[in-house]
Amino acid sequence: LQAATADSGIPAAGAEVAFQFLHSELVSFLLREQLQGGGGGPATVQQCRAQLSKLETMGFQVGQAYVEKMTKDLPRFRDDLEIVKFLCKDFWASLFKKQVDNLKTNHQGVYVIIDEKFSLLVPMARGKQYLDRCHLYTAFPCGLIRGALTNLGLRAIVTAEVEELPRVKFQIQLVQHST
Repeated sequence: LQAATADSGIPAAGAEVAFQFLHSELVSFLLREQLQGGGGGPATVQQCRAQLSKLETMGFQVGQAYVEKMTKDLPRFRDDLEIVKFLCKDFWASLFKKQVDNLKTNHQGVYVIIDEKFSLLVPMARGKQYLDRCHLYTAFPCGLIRGALTNLGLRAIVTAEVEELPRVKFQIQLVQHST
């Protein structure tokens, strides 16, 4: 968002609020569509998965384009860990105005990014009634991470876990290229 706001003349705080509002409205729109189930009845599991897939795909496309713009003048990264550290510091700070709170790895292709106050979940953090909808609000960010990693040469499966709002754990499982 910083790079985009510098080009557009929009103050960074305004862009952050606009992004959060856009994300919230996007999720609300897809949730309404999901609840209607397309045929007037309740949504099927397949329809719910389709909505999550839409959000994740949108995030993937944004993540690919955004990281490309961020890294165009940077030297190539040496290894997987350096790429993930870049995501945790620069990429995350650019999108969410803070670095992640913790990064864990087993040094075998699994990374866990922990954000104690994830900005897209903060508005819902007043109670536990929203925990069952968190997967909708983390699908787009999972796509952002996966898209950024793909653009940087890493294939990954990215999932999110929310046990308590607004804390989120993003798990990144790198997928080894078959030769």
